[in-house]
Amino acid sequence: MENASSNLKSHILQYGIVLGGISVVFNLMLFFLDMHYTQEPAVQWINYFISISVTVLAIYNLRASNEGFMSLSEALKLGMGVAVISGLIAIVYTYILINFLDPDTIEKTLEVTQNKILEENPEFSQEQLDGMKEMQRKFSGIGFLSAIILVFSLFFGFIISLITGLILRRNRPE
Repeated sequence: MENASSNLKSHILQYGIVLGGISVVFNLMLFFLDMHYTQEPAVQWINYFISISVTVLAIYNLRASNEGFMSLSEALKLGMGVAVISGLIAIVYTYILINFLDPDTIEKTLEVTQNKILEENPEFSQEQLDGMKEMQRKFSGIGFLSAIILVFSLFFGFIISLITGLILRRNRPE
């Protein structure tokens, strides 16, 4: 049992770092292309694909390393652990991005959001836009962003690991 626990921990650490590292590399690519604040749907889909792929691979490899057996709880623990590690890496990257790499990221993002709103709803008044921008600015601090990153990371990690765990689970015969 202790061997299974250490095996689970090593998978969590290994794949959490892999997912966090791939995500940082992808986000650095977006940064260097000056696309890190544009909020394109394709970027979100690529991020989802990366998360799903690494988490499914982690769960599959855990099952393979346990002689083809794995419980749903092990899959959930692994998925949530990978999500926490990658979420913490994403928080560190976000902190470095908004404080050192591009301190104007928040303002650029707010401007892009405002332009999208104006395209979709040209009847918005400047007063409404300013109020919305001020509200968004209040929720753009690193503390709030960190909480959001961690919550979304855990949510998606849970969903991915639940579905994958239900598909790949195979309990040991007793």
